Amino acid sequence: MQLCLYDVHGNLPALEAVLDDAGPVDGYVMGGDYVLFGGWPGETMARLRELTPAVWVRGNCDRWTADRESEHESLAPAIELTAAELGDDAAAELGTLPLTVEDGATLICHASPVSDERSFFPAPRDDEAELLAGVTVRRLLFGHTHLPFVRVADGIELVNPGSVGTPLDGDPRAAYAVIHDDGRVEHRRVEYDHRASAAKVRAFGGEWAEVIARRIERAEVEPS
Repeated sequence: MQLCLYDVHGNLPALEAVLDDAGPVDGYVMGGDYVLFGGWPGETMARLRELTPAVWVRGNCDRWTADRESEHESLAPAIELTAAELGDDAAAELGTLPLTVEDGATLICHASPVSDERSFFPAPRDDEAELLAGVTVRRLLFGHTHLPFVRVADGIELVNPGSVGTPLDGDPRAAYAVIHDDGRVEHRRVEYDHRASAAKVRAFGGEWAEVIARRIERAEVEPS
């Protein structure tokens, strides 16, 4: 059985709750966006590195942390805080992770095979064919949108395990998935003290911290 951990975002209590709930597994899929925006970036990375054997891919937040910048200027304080917490070498290492990894009949990525930001949603969108161009595997495992779901597109099973650290489907419980030995995917949720995780982020101060804290509390993106 494989445990799929996507979008942990430095939320160590959520990660620990998932690991306790899942119990012993044979391996791990690390789906990107590991530490940025969370209250425990260094501790979360250390805990993830203890989980073996594991397949790792790069998320957009990992790229931002490695580059110490993104196209969103308002996120600079969060990126600098996280990179400083990790240290130069560990932050840079996040940027070297692959965009995709093929594991048997499954293609693993963070958002889509062509981008670490453009992704799939529960309902099909117009650019879906472009995002799936050249994909020949039976299953695509991805995250990024923090919305757990499974559906089929052009004969390919699209599986989003949801977000461990910051779900955005209205349910604040940590979300994850397991892939059973027979290939069956099972989505799971587990409660943890999400309000305490929000308070930890809020204590950093600043606009970004307040936005993320509210997302953890409410499990939704507020209208801009």
